[in-house]
Amino acid sequence: MAKAKSLIGSDEFDFLTRYLNNPSPVGHESGGQKIWLDYIKPYCDKHMVDAYGSVAAIINPQAKFKVVIEAHADEIGWGVHYITKEGFIYPMRIGGSDYMIAPSKKVNIHTRDGIRKAVFGWPAIHTRHEKNESPTASNIFLDAGVSSKEEVEAMGIRVGDPITFDDEFSVLHDTYYVGRALDNRLGGFVIAQVARLLHEKKKKLPFGLYIVNAVQEEVGLRGAQMMVHTIQPDIAIITDVTHDTTTPMINKVVEGEVKCGGGPSLTIGPAVHRKLFQLIEDTAAAKSIAIQREVAGRGTGTDTDSFAYANGGVPSALISLPLRYMHTTVEMAHRDDVENVIKLIYETLLALKPDFKFHYL
Repeated sequence: MAKAKSLIGSDEFDFLTRYLNNPSPVGHESGGQKIWLDYIKPYCDKHMVDAYGSVAAIINPQAKFKVVIEAHADEIGWGVHYITKEGFIYPMRIGGSDYMIAPSKKVNIHTRDGIRKAVFGWPAIHTRHEKNESPTASNIFLDAGVSSKEEVEAMGIRVGDPITFDDEFSVLHDTYYVGRALDNRLGGFVIAQVARLLHEKKKKLPFGLYIVNAVQEEVGLRGAQMMVHTIQPDIAIITDVTHDTTTPMINKVVEGEVKCGGGPSLTIGPAVHRKLFQLIEDTAAAKSIAIQREVAGRGTGTDTDSFAYANGGVPSALISLPLRYMHTTVEMAHRDDVENVIKLIYETLLALKPDFKFHYL
């Protein structure tokens, strides 16, 4: 049997590459948001941008019934926190950056005057008093190649300037997308592709579709909290990443089992509306899209929670992309999973009707 044509052609891959390589740390997402908005504009009727930079591209804006599909645009990073008289820079984490991966990494410090280069320094093993000492908030530092605080400041570096790792997107073995910020700019890519498919296939939806790329998820789901109040949606479908638990050093008894290449993962939990979940699961079965399942005992830890518990309750669901090595510079996602998340959201929208009965009783 011939393999189905890929949903990701050269134009889409070029967009993905530009979007992933552009730094968008928490609170500084505007560069990436502009790339995303420029791409999606031809596929939508109008758009809106809120005060903090979250974006909604809208199809059928006149419709009363409103459906959101959402991802978050921000990536974890660092901020300049303290500069020593010798010119070493101590950073503060912005979001869940992992101290363990930082030593020996090159970084970009984003100043008002442009990017300045530096590295995360770390003493050679020969010189450390504690051979197994781990990087922490109190000992991790940046070296910008100068020897005084005055020289650092002369470079235009100031306390508060954001810092991102100097890494670029790549493809491993023609199978895995690899890079920093796949969490969750792959989600932004996915929802943009859903908009493209609806446009190219000339599908007319019986509701307003709000394609939301929200800021500041990594520091408490903040962009989604703002957008749900602004849009007042009737339904929300969120896409984010989840952990591939089949790599070494992960206990599946604790974390459950989800695997890259196994298809989108659907979360079951208090914030996930059971009837919307069932519609998505039934759609996957009808369209032969393999899915995986996982459970959230309390909140999902994603923007799903912000939508579900706002405005008196918004029926919400979470479709996750399995990801290896989250919050590192080598996050990995299987390209087939990316395509299947696109397909599942697209087909669910086609199956969804405004008169869907969401009440349990």
